[in-house]
Formats: sequence, C-alpha cells, structure tokens
Amino acid sequence: MKKIIAINGSPRKNGNTAILLNKALEGAAAQGAETELINLYDLNYKGCISCFACKLKDGKSYGQCICKDGLTSVLESIKQADALLLGSPIYFGAVTGAMRSFMERLLYPYLVYDEKYSTLFPRKIPTGFIYTMNSAEDKVEELGYEQHFKVNERFMKSIFGFAESLFVTDTYQFDDYSKYVAPKFNVPQKEQRRQTEFPNDCLKAFAMGAKFVREVEE
Repeated sequence: MKKIIAINGSPRKNGNTAILLNKALEGAAAQGAETELINLYDLNYKGCISCFACKLKDGKSYGQCICKDGLTSVLESIKQADALLLGSPIYFGAVTGAMRSFMERLLYPYLVYDEKYSTLFPRKIPTGFIYTMNSAEDKVEELGYEQHFKVNERFMKSIFGFAESLFVTDTYQFDDYSKYVAPKFNVPQKEQRRQTEFPNDCLKAFAMGAKFVREVEE
C-alpha cells in the first residue's frame, strides 16, 4: 500500500490549511493509499543549526540530520513515504516559521554540494504545497508571493523530483469578524466566497491527493 504524508504548518488544527490537507488525504485514500497528517505545532524542534554533520565525509550522520528532537521520527517516516504534502498559511509573505524550520531540516541533509546540486534522497516522489492566504487572488503577484512559491517548488523538485502548488486565496480568517478589529474586509463578500469558492478549493486539494497516488503507481 502506498503511503502519503501531509504536514500541517498552521497553528490551527481545524483551520483552512488543515481542512485542505485532510481533503487531499481523502483523495489519496480514495485511491487506496495509507495517509497520515502531522501537525508541526504539536512538536518541539528547531530549524537547522548549521552543524554540517550531514555533510561530513564518512560521518555517521552523512545525508541525515543529526539533531534528535520532535522532528526525528517525522523525518524518518518521510524517507519511507511515497508522496509528501506540505500545507501552510502565508504570514507576511512566506510560510509560517514552523514550516520554514521544518523545511530546513527536511531538505538540507539531502542536498549535495556538487556541480549539479544533486540529491541523496533515494528515489523520486511527488510532493506538493497547499498555501492558504488572506490576500485576494489579484494581489498575489503584486505582493510578490509568487516568487516565494517558485523558490519552494524549485528546492522541493531538486530534492524529490517533482513539486506542484495549490494557492487558496481570500480565505475566511476569523470565526466571527465582529469580534475583531478588521475594517478593511468586506465580510459579506468574504462569507460568499467561503460558501462558493472554498468548496472548489477543497475539490482541487482532493484531486491533488488522488493524483499523487496515481503518479506513484505509474
């Protein structure tokens, strides 16, 4: 049975990002895959500490992170996974700090400092990002988000062989907008988009999960 792992980089376990990741896992399960969702904010860990143990010639930790903490078992599980999904809200134009620290620990040990920047990951697997953001779709390019997304895709593709992204914009951020100081937003418009567009986003996430499993089988 194929295994797909989803990593939730949001502090919310029931928020937009988590909902979409779970939909992607439902799509994978519908294709017969085993699924697992991991919430980064449940774990105690740090980003890369720049010790270079993963690059040491003939080192015991060559190609793997030497740090032992809340990410250790997660990184081991990913080695055996057939597909990987990362999900994060966008905070100040980038993924959350938790997701960024996770990506440092995930990617750097596999990166080889040779002419081709080769990878030590033993095979190619499909990987994907699901991004959620408060910004409207027409603001994504203006705010420079696309460059950030492209950089993430490039590094994931270089390590794992394949990467794609799903952008979910203009999300419904608060459970009750009347409780918060946020006069910028048109709440009825937000509510309408939540009812009409977010279900379509969920379908796209479901399709992504299903697609990844089919690609593994091919």
